[in-house]
Amino acid sequence: MKARSSPASRPPLPARDGVDPCSLRLPAGDWKELLGFLQERFPDDGYVPWTARLARGEVVSEDGETLTTASAYRQGLRIWYYREPGPEAALPYVETVLHRDAHLLVVDKPHFLPVVPGGPWLRETLLVRLRVRLGLPGLTPLHRLDRLTAGLVLFSVDPATRAAYAALFPERRITKTYEALAPALPEVPAVRRSRLVAGEPFFRMCEVEGPPNTETRIGLIERRGALGRYRLRPLTGRKHQLRVHMAALGAPVLNDPLYPQLQAGASDDPARPLALLARELRFTDPLSGEPRCYHSRLHLDFPA
Repeated sequence: MKARSSPASRPPLPARDGVDPCSLRLPAGDWKELLGFLQERFPDDGYVPWTARLARGEVVSEDGETLTTASAYRQGLRIWYYREPGPEAALPYVETVLHRDAHLLVVDKPHFLPVVPGGPWLRETLLVRLRVRLGLPGLTPLHRLDRLTAGLVLFSVDPATRAAYAALFPERRITKTYEALAPALPEVPAVRRSRLVAGEPFFRMCEVEGPPNTETRIGLIERRGALGRYRLRPLTGRKHQLRVHMAALGAPVLNDPLYPQLQAGASDDPARPLALLARELRFTDPLSGEPRCYHSRLHLDFPA
């Protein structure tokens, strides 16, 4: 059973220290009390025991009812609560704000920093850091970058205009340009179209037969010996799309621990980051009609 972070609907609990509450709909079962269910299903979920969290009024129903240690188990009830993962080591990677106005925030994300909470990362994520640092509790990312990928991330500041900017991505009205370092390809420019689906393990993607649901345009910026610096322009935005496409062409992105082969047990090495950078975002502002273009200040260095 996996809890979900809060969706777009307004949760009955506010963000705490920049972190949104999680929600869960109670499944079928024969538990008598809610406490028993929480302790059985999430025995390792909390650094703070469930008894204390219920006593503090930090578990509520979808209609705002405060649940307690005596609350009965109600199948189908949606509950909200805060994650309590315990102490979290500070990540030494520092983000840079490139632009801020009443509607948008544009940030340069370093390698190894997650965009949103997930897994072992909660407060040491780009979203939570920015919410706390800038005093913007409602800040919301308009798209995502992989934790290992560096570069530009666009955030919505104002909920009233969020939908207008969010629509740029599914409607393909925003041009995203990446850079990558990888082995030299014999033929460039190139276009890769394929069908991507979830693979094994679950966090990897794979190409399968069927109608393409991804497209990437690949150009060479420069070549140094056996390596090239590439310009990648994805026309679609599937998970790991650029990494899978480059590996499928025989030029996997340098230092990629997932493609073409999974490197089990690989740990973060600041000296060998994934050589993939979200370099540019270009679009027409949906409110003003003016052109916007942002460039990352980060760089990919060829190996010595």
